[in-house]
Amino acid sequence: MENEKTRPVSEIKLGAIVASIWKNEGISGSYFNVTLSRLYKEGEAWKRSESLGRDDLLLAAKVLDLSHSRIYELLNE
Repeated sequence: MENEKTRPVSEIKLGAIVASIWKNEGISGSYFNVTLSRLYKEGEAWKRSESLGRDDLLLAAKVLDLSHSRIYELLNE
């Protein structure tokens, strides 16, 4: 059996802010978690940071709002 990298079921991206939506299985069924990160470029490589600056906060709030709506869509699929 090959080891496959776990991937999010959905991502919401606005500018450099990304919310990754992860599906998990529990005793009561499926549930979702979200990780929030900021993209930045170091040399030629793109990297992610969990640290947000002041100017990232309103965009992060919008991304989280859209993630909330996307999770409800996923629950109804």
